[in-house]
Formats: sequence, C-alpha cells, structure tokens
Amino acid sequence: MASTTTTTSQFFIVVSIISLLACNSANGQLSVNFYARTCSNLQTIVRNVMRQTVIREPRMGASILRLFFHDCFVQGCDGSILLDDTGSFTGEQNATPNMNSARGYEVIDAIKTRVEAACNNTLGGQSWQVPLGRRDSRTASFSSANSDLPSPFADLPTLISMFAAKGLTARDMTILSGGHAIGFSQCSLFRTRIYNETNIDPAFATARRANCPFSGGDTNLGPLDSTPNRFDNNYYQNLVARRGLLHSDQVLFNGGSQDATVRTYSINPAAFLRDFGAAMVKMGNISPLTGTNGEIRRSCGVINS
Repeated sequence: MASTTTTTSQFFIVVSIISLLACNSANGQLSVNFYARTCSNLQTIVRNVMRQTVIREPRMGASILRLFFHDCFVQGCDGSILLDDTGSFTGEQNATPNMNSARGYEVIDAIKTRVEAACNNTLGGQSWQVPLGRRDSRTASFSSANSDLPSPFADLPTLISMFAAKGLTARDMTILSGGHAIGFSQCSLFRTRIYNETNIDPAFATARRANCPFSGGDTNLGPLDSTPNRFDNNYYQNLVARRGLLHSDQVLFNGGSQDATVRTYSINPAAFLRDFGAAMVKMGNISPLTGTNGEIRRSCGVINS
C-alpha cells in the first residue's frame, strides 16, 4: 500500500457523500445494515457518479471531503451545510470559513437525484462499517459556522481545543488533518506561511511563491501536498520535511505533542489509511439526527415545506 491510487481517494469520498445525504429512518438507532434491503445499490450509485466527477475534475474529491468536515463541525453531521440561503433564512454556505472554500453542492444534488430515482426517499450512508440512519436538519447556523470551524491560521493548542469540543482527541485531529492528502488551498490562506514563517523548507517556500505573490493572486491555488490527486501518506512526509502548506498543517509537526503521530503515519501508509477510516466514522457520529428528529429533505438545499 505504499502507492495509493485515486480510486482509494474515491472510496473515502463515497463515504463522505453518503454521510451527507439524507435517510429514511423511523428508528432512533444507527445501523451499519440500515439499507441492506431498502437501497442495496446505494453505494454503487454514489461511487459511479463520484468516479465520473473525479475523472472530470480531480480537485472535487477534496472538496467533498471538506463538505463533510464542515458539515459535521457545525450542529453535528446533519446536512445543514447543504441548505441554501433564502429571503427568510441564512444558512452556513456564506460563512467566512465556507465562502470560496466549501464547494461541490451540485455533485451532492446530482447524486441525490440518481439515488432518489433508484431508492425513493431512502438515502443514507455506509462504508467501512459506517452506522447508518441519519436524518437532515431543518436548521443551520451561520454564527456557528464562523466560530466552530478551525482556521488555517490556528495554532496547535487551538486546534486541539476545537476538536475536543466535538468529542475528538488530539490524535483524531492529526489523523483527520490527513484529509489534506488531496486537494488545493488558495494563496490567501498560505501566503503568510511561505513569506513569514521560519519552520519551512526554503526550496518549498520558493516553489510556492511562484504562484502566490506577496500581494495579489489571492485565489491562486497551491497543492496541499506533493500528490494532491492521490490519497496517500505524503501529507505526513511533507510535514516531517517542513513542507506543510498551511500554518495549521505544519503545527502538527513543530516540536509539539503530535510529532510522534505524524512520524508514524509518514512511514506507515497502511496505518494511516486504517486509522483515517476509523476517525471518519467517529467524526460522522457527531450529534446525528435519528428517529423522528429532523426530516428527509426532498431537495438537499431546501427545507421541506
């Protein structure tokens, strides 16, 4: 497993998508076999659409992972980030951490349409034994989206505290940060690091400056790790080499409490893939709505009337 392909990243992404989608649950319990009879081909439908999407635009894989994370950290994993703003409702999509960052809503809508056609009103999620049966929130929180989502400029104690507030350990935080194994970040979010910070490889800083000038070019993109379209452990190898793109990445390996964890995953890709799956399940269980709580949205971006 030393070299992981894009197919592996698609596997993780499928889990994220299924966890974002609504489900039909009359019970108050989550179950890994929730859709065995009502929508047995759910994962196949989601995987096929996501495979086509990633082939067309590889960056979308990381975007869907980000959607899942940004949903779970605000009100729990309840699909609240999918709700569109209306004249009388302000959702989470335009909060500062989500604006020009969270994307891929149209992919969720496309998958929702296909799943509804095959398994009407029975959406949910499974992979790596994900407990199923989540329902959709009828509310969203613009203020919580601004306060609860970690900043790319955060230091290690702040990151540990913010994850702890969601019931996640410092180790969970370091593992889930491995989601940055794929995807890109905007220049405005890493400019300070490549021009002002000292715990950075000089050659790496120079390379990133070529596409991120000292002023201007705020939306120019830089890869979060050296293989941004492949889900592997290069993210951790980059941190050890002081080539983390974001400040909040490199603080995981900077003489602090997470150095040992980073070193472990930098040399053991199998351990990273195993533990990442377990951490995704744990994050996916943050305050889910079950039973008669919430609803099953007919359209992902709109509360049922």
